[in-house]
Amino acid sequence: MSQTIALSKCLIHTAREAVARCPQCRQFFCRECITEHGGRVLCAPCLAKQARTANETGKLAWIRLPVAASAAFLLLWMVLFQAARFISTSGAD
Repeated sequence: MSQTIALSKCLIHTAREAVARCPQCRQFFCRECITEHGGRVLCAPCLAKQARTANETGKLAWIRLPVAASAAFLLLWMVLFQAARFISTSGAD
């Protein structure tokens, strides 16, 4: 345990000693305020923020597939259209 953690207090529970430092916000927290998530120790506020971000990203996930499919279809159509024009003009000579 580093000297800075040993002398620090929890950001939320100021009467308790800190046992860890959140790698995202760099604040010190007690055992009750930290949790392990995805192999990392995070504080409750950073974990909630990460969950909100993931939830907001998930709301728009349904639109990615139709947009990507439409873009691929349009690109393929343009390539084939140009190829047909090239073939039709080169065959006229």
